Amino acid sequence: MADVGRLAGVSATTVSFVINASPGEVIRPETRRRVLAAVEELGYRPNRAAQGLRTRRTSTIGFITDEVAVEAFVGQIITGAHDVAWHNGSVLLVINTMRSRAVTRAALDNLADRQVDSIIFASAGTRRVALPPSPGHVPTILVNCFTANDSVPCVLPDEVGGGRAAVRILIDAGHTNIAYLTGTPGAWATRGRLRGFREELRQAGIDPRNQIVEAGNYQADSGYELTLELLTKRHRPTAILCGNDRMALGSLMALRQKGVDVPAEMSLVGYDDQDALVTRISPTITNVRLPFYEMGRWAAERMFGQGAQGLAPRTQMPCVPVLRESVSAPRS
Repeated sequence: MADVGRLAGVSATTVSFVINASPGEVIRPETRRRVLAAVEELGYRPNRAAQGLRTRRTSTIGFITDEVAVEAFVGQIITGAHDVAWHNGSVLLVINTMRSRAVTRAALDNLADRQVDSIIFASAGTRRVALPPSPGHVPTILVNCFTANDSVPCVLPDEVGGGRAAVRILIDAGHTNIAYLTGTPGAWATRGRLRGFREELRQAGIDPRNQIVEAGNYQADSGYELTLELLTKRHRPTAILCGNDRMALGSLMALRQKGVDVPAEMSLVGYDDQDALVTRISPTITNVRLPFYEMGRWAAERMFGQGAQGLAPRTQMPCVPVLRESVSAPRS
């Protein structure tokens, strides 16, 4: 820093003010330009460790995940958090636990020893987690998961709203005979989406008891098999809503096998909006998008704002409908 000051003709203190953008310090534009030019010429890089000792911050967010780091689609959570961290001059330190409680405990200890500024804990599937207490009381936010007593603030997808948005797409297209092939029974996301499905039908004056609801497993095989069963019914539906995109892909395979045109004879709606699955086939599949990127971004923004203090126990983010080619009006 002293070398930069000598080359720019200013004190080391002035160099520090310019490099660190110190609040309240007024630096003339010409002086700032000379300092930055000297920094460039000398290839000067600030000492992060020294800055950390002075500010008591390491410019590092610890990011613990069960499977988010190995699931490309859910990895949008990491991307959202990373974009905010990078914009604020920080980085993510990602640890993948694969749902091991022992690894999670060790990860929390490790991050505390490294004096990270905050911790984000994210799950690939929305679920309840038993998170060990964070050593040193490091500010922590959960993404796509929650604790039993809401002791740690979290951000979750609004699955009830997503279920409503999904069936509303079909209602708006004129469908009143809709089959819902749900995901795994009892799963948090399944319960929320099914509740939204029924609420929106009632809102539209359609009795949900008259609609077919069959439970799948969030995999393509169940979408395929359940759709084949639907096609054997005497009064088969005019539209199918699937628990997720994998099931929607299986459903589309069954419909093609039986010669049912989508969307002319059967409309189809997926859920999650996995781009690699739903936009690289024909027809492209209408969807409801899970806000993974937005949730990761929201969590990181809180860490550079108010932190975890004062946050509501649960914050929900909307699941947005995405209209594509697989929905049309039912045939007369």
